[in-house]
Parts: sequence; structure tokens; C-alpha cells
Amino acid sequence: MSRVYAGVRPMAWAEEALVLLDQRLLPDRVEHMRLTDVAQVAQAISDMVVRGAPAIGITAAYGAALAARKRYAESTVAWREPLEHDLQLLAAARPTAVNLSWAVERVRGLLSAIDSDPYPVLLDEARRIHEQDIAANQRIGALGADLIKGPCNVLTHCNAGALATGGYGTALGVIRSAHEQGLVKSVFAGETRPWLQGARLTAWELIQDGIPVRLLADGATSHAMAEGQVQWVVVGADRIAGNGDVINKIGTYGLAISARHHGVGFMVAAPTSTVDMALSQGADCPIEIRDEAEILSFGERRVAADGAQAWNPVFDVTPAALVDAIVTERGVVLAPDAAKMAALMAADFPA
Repeated sequence: MSRVYAGVRPMAWAEEALVLLDQRLLPDRVEHMRLTDVAQVAQAISDMVVRGAPAIGITAAYGAALAARKRYAESTVAWREPLEHDLQLLAAARPTAVNLSWAVERVRGLLSAIDSDPYPVLLDEARRIHEQDIAANQRIGALGADLIKGPCNVLTHCNAGALATGGYGTALGVIRSAHEQGLVKSVFAGETRPWLQGARLTAWELIQDGIPVRLLADGATSHAMAEGQVQWVVVGADRIAGNGDVINKIGTYGLAISARHHGVGFMVAAPTSTVDMALSQGADCPIEIRDEAEILSFGERRVAADGAQAWNPVFDVTPAALVDAIVTERGVVLAPDAAKMAALMAADFPA
């Protein structure tokens, strides 16, 4: 797709700083944070000011540029070691989304060839990563829409839209493209406890684009499939293993089981930067466990009985056997397995 997407953008480089849309405040308030230090960027990733695997990777790349500017200003000779410490800080901000480590490694790979100020080189690379992500999303949107026979209703989980990427979105990129072609009548969005990304973010995004959206309690999704109201489930991914297993927001696995039982298509839309061929299977992926207070409370109000504890994994693993299609900018993998994923990643593709 050659047109420019003019919709939501979760991050921008402006006036020598990284500007992030604070997604914790949506949809009540649209506010931005201006970050000029790598520690601020790492904290913003950890605190979920920005979230979604591709968006985290892009943010980290800009954070690396900020770090390079500071370290070279401190010493034009001894900047490499402190910059490496900054890259490690970024990489540790969240453990599950592979795009974070991918972006850090891509930036790190440039450093050996730099013998002067690293800041301009790293800033150019961050901008390149950002632009490539948007182009990849639009390609994913077109390829995913080709799989949908409509008009139909689709269901999505969490937020894999413009807010989770450089712009346009992966799962929502597919939905946007399909809706433009008249293939999608309306979208069901699971609310996605405990951070309510579906209710707060996905619904907000779709409303901005004039796409009809209905919210579902997460527990109502299987019933919607049983009633015949859903023809496709379209989700993103935080990491895809070499065998096609998909690591995504908690609740994705249950949706895949229900989709298979009810004969509903299950599509995963993600850029190849999310594919981790070094991870042979999803079971080997570290799953982030966040603070139990996110479950025990709603906002600042406790809703659980005093004395109750909680377990708060924020991702789960969907086996490849439950996935009908993985859609990337390189192409579509139907009924994914290790051999098909290896072929996808080995194929020549323009940078």
C-alpha cells in the first residue's frame, strides 16, 4: 500500500526528543510525554506508557539514540561502555516482547563501525525502524484482508493497532484494510482485563476510523462464536517461536481453542521482527508476571476481598496447531509449523 496513514501515532521524534502518547490515560485524556533521557524511556516501557511489541521496539531504538547523544557529550572517547549499559537497561524493560531485544541488537550491530559521534547514526536507524514498521503493517493489512471472505464480523483481543506499532497496526491493520474493502461489517473487541486495552484502546482507535465496534467481556467471546456472530479472530503477537507457536496477551490461547471448536478462523498478524527463530517453541519463552495489584484492584480501588492473592501472567502461548494463518510483511503462512516458518524467514525480502 502506497498511501500514507494519517491516523493514530503512538510516538514521534520532535525537537530532539521522543514524544510518547501516554496510553495509560486513554480514552479519557490524550496527553503526551516528552522524553530526553534513556532512563525515562526504559521506565515508560516498563510502566506501559507505550505497549505493544512493535511500538516497544521502536521506542527502544529512539531511546538508544538519546543514550548515544548523552554518552558522547559526556566523553568523546569513553562513550561505548556507558552506552552498552544503557542498551542493557532498555533490553530489560520488559522480558517477553522480542521486538525490544531485536531493536536493541539492531542498534548494537551498528556501533562497531562508528568511530565518531554515534547519535546521528542511531537516530537515523530509529527513524528507519519506525518507517519500516509502518510499511510492514500496511503490507500485513493487505495480505490479511485477502484471507477474509466477507462481509463478516471479526473479533480481536487486546490492542494490536496503530497504538501498538509505529502506525496503522497489525491485527487492526488487517481489520482496517478489510473494512475499506467492505469485507468487515463490525468488530467485536474483548475488553482485555486487567488493563482493558480492548475497551480503552482498540475501541477508541476503531471509533477514530469510523469502524463499528462492540465490546465484549472476555468471558463472552466463546458464546459469541457459538452464536455464529464471529467468522474470524484476528490478533497480534508479542513473539512467535520458530515452530509457529504464538506468544500474545493473556487470553489469546483460550480464544484459539474456542475458535477451533466453533470452526472460526484464527489469524495472527505480526511483522517478522516478532518472529524469534532462536526460540524453538513457545513453552521456552519467558512469560512476564506483573504486580498482583493489577488484578486485585480496578484503578485505585480494591475490588478483591481482603486477604485474597492473585496470579497475573500477562501473556500466554497459543500452539501453532491452533493457528490457521500467520500473516507477516514477507507473506502468509497457513497452518504454521517449523519448516514453514524457516522457509518464510529464509526467503529473500527487500530491507
